[in-house]
Amino acid sequence: MQPDTTAPARPAPARPAPDRPASSQPVPGLPELHPRFDDVHEIAVLRGGGIGDLVFALPAIEALAAAYPAARLTLLGSPVHRALLAGRTSGVDEVDVLPVVPGVGDASGTEVDAVATEEFVARHRARRYDLAVQVHGGGRNSNPFLHRLGARHTIGTRTPDAIPLERTIPYVYYQHEVLRALEVVALAGASSSGRPVLSPTRAERGRGAALVGGGPAGTSAGGDGRPVVAIHPGASDPRRRWSADRFGELAARLAHHGVRVVVVGEGDDVALADRVTTVAHERRPSRASLVSSLAGQLDLSGLVGVLASVDAFVGNDSGPRHVAEAVGTATSAVFWFGNVINAGALGRTRHRVAMAFSTSCPVCGVDITQVGWTAERCEHDASVVDGVGLDEVWENTRELLDGVLAGRGTSVPVQEARS
Repeated sequence: MQPDTTAPARPAPARPAPDRPASSQPVPGLPELHPRFDDVHEIAVLRGGGIGDLVFALPAIEALAAAYPAARLTLLGSPVHRALLAGRTSGVDEVDVLPVVPGVGDASGTEVDAVATEEFVARHRARRYDLAVQVHGGGRNSNPFLHRLGARHTIGTRTPDAIPLERTIPYVYYQHEVLRALEVVALAGASSSGRPVLSPTRAERGRGAALVGGGPAGTSAGGDGRPVVAIHPGASDPRRRWSADRFGELAARLAHHGVRVVVVGEGDDVALADRVTTVAHERRPSRASLVSSLAGQLDLSGLVGVLASVDAFVGNDSGPRHVAEAVGTATSAVFWFGNVINAGALGRTRHRVAMAFSTSCPVCGVDITQVGWTAERCEHDASVVDGVGLDEVWENTRELLDGVLAGRGTSVPVQEARS
């Protein structure tokens, strides 16, 4: 061996000391943490809405629970929030369902009950909250409601026409909801805990595995070794729904490659699910047994179990997609591009997004980019995402599933079906 004749490397120059102490930022790009409040024993978090609304708020709620471990945290939410969190470990100690209050607690077809609202407010004023947190929109209606609870400290979002809280951030519609909520709780000195967003229970995982075919321990594959993909063709806003026929075509392609498909959904989704399975069976009759529907058959706990037990999820911008991501399942989704900012997955290793770049209503032509509190939506429900092509969603889903299976050291084990 020849001797080393190279000159010894010079030590790297020391980095100059920062001009000021390093600050604590919950996420790069978000503001520095504010000082924590003293003597906080009771916290209320206001977040109504659907499944996705709660999922987006959970990282912030976990951050609050970690920052104030001695405090009791009450979520003022909706019935579906109570159902989703029942029996599950989370930062929430109690869920109380909001009364019907315009812009705060909404229930379609239910009249405002002033007496129920007064009883709700009185009950929560008696809690003597030390901190009340508003992560429910821009504050026009939610900030006055929060003030009525009489908390010592209040934080939240605020549009220019909303009344102020003690500490606020500006509400600008186009911001990811997870990051918005984290920015709010940073006002109370709370940063992301990094803990799982939504952990399925052992019972949910067991039931979910049984429903999708029961794979080997530690895998999501069905009992016959086939990968399993869940498809959800619905969305609460019809404009966010990709064609059920295209979901059916996608299901047929997956079945053609030996993948088992289960279609999920409830309510209006059941008819969409029926259409998905019908199209898939017509396109690939020899593989019809690989495409089935659980739509209308699952409660919320059952849905969590199924979504945690499949290899991948395909669907629209919807509550089930957000739950699938929260339980750690890979997702391939169809989004209107504006909603990607607010609700899309932040990563692309385990999540893919096919975007529709439409900017106007396909019926009346009104500008649909002005949303949220800045403009009312038109009356039409025509899909704004049907411009997304089948091939794009197929490629996203195929690549995603290939990556999931490669990470498990497996692949699709079945040869392509004969035509």
